[in-house]
Amino acid sequence: MTTVATRSTPRIAVVYDRLRPEERLLFEAFERLGVAFDQLYAPQLALEFGRTEALARYEVVLERCLSQTRGLALARIFEALGAVVVNRPAVIETCGDKLATNAALMRAGVPTPRTGIAFEEGEVLALCRAFGYPVVMKPVVGSWGRMVSKLSDQDAVEAVLEHKETLGGPQHKVFYLQEYIAKPGRDIRTFVVGQEVIAAIYRTSQHWITNTARGGVAANCPLSDELVEVSLAAAQAVGGGVLAIDLLESDRGLLVNEVNHTMEFRNSVTTTGVDIPARVVRYVAEQLVAV
Repeated sequence: MTTVATRSTPRIAVVYDRLRPEERLLFEAFERLGVAFDQLYAPQLALEFGRTEALARYEVVLERCLSQTRGLALARIFEALGAVVVNRPAVIETCGDKLATNAALMRAGVPTPRTGIAFEEGEVLALCRAFGYPVVMKPVVGSWGRMVSKLSDQDAVEAVLEHKETLGGPQHKVFYLQEYIAKPGRDIRTFVVGQEVIAAIYRTSQHWITNTARGGVAANCPLSDELVEVSLAAAQAVGGGVLAIDLLESDRGLLVNEVNHTMEFRNSVTTTGVDIPARVVRYVAEQLVAV
């Protein structure tokens, strides 16, 4: 186990598995704000149940793993040890599964694109006809717009279904479909910390997928009342914490597309003028006070 202490006996830990720009910014913010913390590098952790005394002293843990599998496993262990985990395992579990996210949003009455699931080809095609072409097919688990397809007709749907059948695996047996929203060349990402929407960006691209990881360009987005209201409702629906909410502009108003539990913000600090890492660190420190 690799542990780097910035003060004596910190009660806050940041667990991560890759040192991305976001983690560097967070570590710098902890130091700048004088908040004592330890860095825990997940790949070097070996934990025996019942013998976790070295980790039990942490009262608050910020989970920053790129791997959802690692992050969820460690969040569960730290929560079992009595720590406040940001974000909680239940939040990671919900946000890491698009079906679970949409079910939570539906239960809370948060507006989303028309969405459905099916398990067999005939039912997939029936949903596509109900939504109208083009339709969007996504993997239930995934990020950065990978394996997301915009399908313009029945032939395209059948081709993708054939590919998924060839790939095999349980993740390709649930077909997650959404109506295509003709957005104005952009979508919106808001950053929620606790009970506050701290910033928002437009993500613009000539491609229909506007994720900045796929080349989308970020620009500051003003915080309207509707944007704040829908973002907070979405965050609350999945369990709250430190979250990024992806929204689409439509003729029905703002629609929540996805909720991200380990948000990336490297392109957003300068763009928005908001010190996002400092706001996250302050929120984590507040959880320590509340313990």
